[in-house]
Amino acid sequence: MQQCIMNFPSLKELELALFRCLQQTFKEVLENILKHIDNDIAEHRDKKRFELKEKREAKMDTSFGPIVFRRNYYLDREKGCYLYLLDRVLEFDGSKGFSPLVEEWALELAATGPSYRHAVHQLEQFLGYSVMSHESLRQRLLAARVGSAKEKRSAPNVLFIEVDGLYIKKQSRNRRKKRRGHELKIAAVHEGWEKNGKRMTLKNKRYYLHEGNGPFWEGLEAFLMDNYDYDPMQTKLIINGDGAPWITACRDYFRANGCFVLDRYHVARELRALFRQHPRYYAIRKALKQYDAQRLLSELNSAVGTMASEEQEAALEQLISFLEAHREALIDYRQWLQEQGIDTSGMYPMGSAESAMSQFAKRLKGGRSWSEKGVYALTRLWIGIKDGLPIRMWNGIWRTEEEPKEEAKPPQKALVKTWHSMATETARHNIRYLLQPSGTPIHQALKGLRGF
Repeated sequence: MQQCIMNFPSLKELELALFRCLQQTFKEVLENILKHIDNDIAEHRDKKRFELKEKREAKMDTSFGPIVFRRNYYLDREKGCYLYLLDRVLEFDGSKGFSPLVEEWALELAATGPSYRHAVHQLEQFLGYSVMSHESLRQRLLAARVGSAKEKRSAPNVLFIEVDGLYIKKQSRNRRKKRRGHELKIAAVHEGWEKNGKRMTLKNKRYYLHEGNGPFWEGLEAFLMDNYDYDPMQTKLIINGDGAPWITACRDYFRANGCFVLDRYHVARELRALFRQHPRYYAIRKALKQYDAQRLLSELNSAVGTMASEEQEAALEQLISFLEAHREALIDYRQWLQEQGIDTSGMYPMGSAESAMSQFAKRLKGGRSWSEKGVYALTRLWIGIKDGLPIRMWNGIWRTEEEPKEEAKPPQKALVKTWHSMATETARHNIRYLLQPSGTPIHQALKGLRGF
């Protein structure tokens, strides 16, 4: 008995073996379905326009494993070009070597994970075979194109804009030359807060990545025009950020229609670094929490000469000078909106931009250096995934409204029924239990489970 128990595989081994068995089974199912669809397309095509020339072999890595299939190659007499109708109908490019689903998984892992190598490794661990190299994945990410939102949103009375910058290292061909850095300028735009279960989440958040050498706020306003029914004279903008000059320039750009508030996360972080062990720390925190700029500055000035080191004294003087220059940005923006006659119920302190920048920093920093093309491509893709924007991949056909499908698809119900039958038969021939006679106990048990 002990010997029998020891011969059993572990649950992990059993689960993995079954998963690989299912992959093999559905790989055959997929190959058969592609063959069947290709034959149906050939039968229902416009024979006057599409001349069948020959069949050509295609090899493709899929979530089930590598597949090999032959598909029809046509001459389009009307446009004078050659094409595969199967590729057009199913929206893929058989010459690229990857299914669109595998490429989508790889791109998402590359954009949201720590590195290209990690993304490739994770994909290999899940699928059970090596799909692509990290360089191949990088090339596909560079080739991805992120579209814009399909529809404009109606602009509310107030839009919230949280702005921050991320400083990254730039690649240099000359290793001896000191590497210059570059600051990514990103804004998160949302319409307020809404309750999601027990948590509060931002409503309809969208990201803006500033590109080019033009002024940041001109670019952001163009983004608002493209994505909202934005009226510069009616919509009030609440802008949250640190005191960088390119951020505080919003006050001159939007004037009376914008309210800039200093990001409380940055201020609280500086105060905590200086005063964590200081007896005045509680009073300073309380003044910041109550938006009492005058009291906050008084407490800070009272602390001059009581710091533990000269370095801390110098840092305190610098902080006081900075907060004095931005005294008007330490206010509660809700009070400013109330003065404009706007109801502020359901509005909360701001600070989501810092969390977004932390996610960017995990991916872009860590000693890495980037080309300008690479870092902007990665950031655009990250934003496209977060905002749910259409993404045109290397292996995928993204049709615009001006490019409708010209080939009518065969009747769907009949095809689905045929594919279901093909999948059932393929699975039956790959699982021995399903080939046993109808009178056996296992057949009766499986029959009894049908429908669950």
